Amino acid sequence: MTSLNKEQERGQWGSKIGFILAAAGSAVGLGNLWKFPYMAGKNGGGAFVLVYIIILFLVGFTLMLAEITLGRHTQLSAIGAYRKIREKWAWVGGLGVIAGFLILSFYSVVGGWVLSYLFKALTGALHESNPEVLGSMFGQLISSTTTPIIFHAIFMALNIIIVFGGISGGIEKASKIMMPALFIMIILLAVRSVTLPGAAEGLKFLFVPKFSAISTSVVLDALGQVFFSLSLGMGCMITYGSYIDKDTNLIQSATAIPLIDTGVALLAGIATLPAVFAFGFEPAAGPGLMFVTLPAVFSQMPLGGLFAVIFFLLVLFAALTSSISLLEVCVAYVVDEWKWNRGKATTIMALIIFLVGIPASLSLGPWANIHILPGRGFFDTYDFIASNVLLPLGGLLLCIFVGWIWGTENAIKEATSDGKVPFSLASAWVFLIKYVGPLAIGIVFVRSFMALFS
Repeated sequence: MTSLNKEQERGQWGSKIGFILAAAGSAVGLGNLWKFPYMAGKNGGGAFVLVYIIILFLVGFTLMLAEITLGRHTQLSAIGAYRKIREKWAWVGGLGVIAGFLILSFYSVVGGWVLSYLFKALTGALHESNPEVLGSMFGQLISSTTTPIIFHAIFMALNIIIVFGGISGGIEKASKIMMPALFIMIILLAVRSVTLPGAAEGLKFLFVPKFSAISTSVVLDALGQVFFSLSLGMGCMITYGSYIDKDTNLIQSATAIPLIDTGVALLAGIATLPAVFAFGFEPAAGPGLMFVTLPAVFSQMPLGGLFAVIFFLLVLFAALTSSISLLEVCVAYVVDEWKWNRGKATTIMALIIFLVGIPASLSLGPWANIHILPGRGFFDTYDFIASNVLLPLGGLLLCIFVGWIWGTENAIKEATSDGKVPFSLASAWVFLIKYVGPLAIGIVFVRSFMALFS
């Protein structure tokens, strides 16, 4: 069989814009729509945004380019990519596959909550302005035994349908629909939010930095948010990069993806924080911002029911564009390594992930007293192992591998279609991948791991 036929059998993106939308969709998720506004609210608004954008270019772009370049060069999933260059490093790719598997198992549970709230918004059940009532509603949902598992199953079924269709026919096609729709919906919400009386205070909070608010904690929170928001260290971008043709300029793509991701995060801040300020709610409301505070805000708006539907449909699309990339990491591994066909790999891997996610759901209700790590049930344990250990460790080792093992000269040559990169850009990226990236991610890793004992 020819090399071309092998590539066609494995799958490739149908277009450059298809890859960018799919990769940006992988990055755009609940971290943008919920966590970014919440982290901005917690860390002084504009001060956090300023630090976030600086770190985005220093660390986010650096690792994004490294991952997609490694993927395209090898045309293999995470484990195979490392093995092809240095066999003894294959286990580093394995960290990404395990991280994607674990994250999707609990991320799908949260995706189920979003589906449930979309149905509630459609039926008018969220038309309630009392945060205590809404808080009780949310608590009843996540602590229930069967309802969240049913929605967890529906959410995973949606992932199966999309990933089953392959790269260009499934993931790319879905991303080309969901990502533009996501932008339209979030712009509608942002316009509505900024036209509310008193919204100016929210915009000022978000975009006018108070330099006195910048602290070590703000910098570390921004660093962690950039790293996790861009789906780095979990094999997603290596896997997506492996489906790119050799004519695509990866530097342009690695620039566009973080910019789109940050654009959505900023729009999410504009769509939520001015409205929160306008109605006198707390901007640092934590997980309750999405499921308690914002429904209360919508209930007090003219046409609030419509905007609640738009918001939770937006969140569902964002959750799906991320979750399909996580499932694809696992599917690509099985297809490449075990030689299963895509249909079998997608169905079986999704079923296993669904089953592993059931304890995560139950740990917020009937199994709340079962602890795996100290003080953490299944849901929090999955989250901690993936987000605080596997992702930063995978990112740190990626920097070392590309910077020192594979070599930056090889990476730069692969990154462009003509092999030519401006000297200043190449020199800057080499310095960032060899020194700044490992140092920054090492700090995140140490800080995250210390959280286990805090």
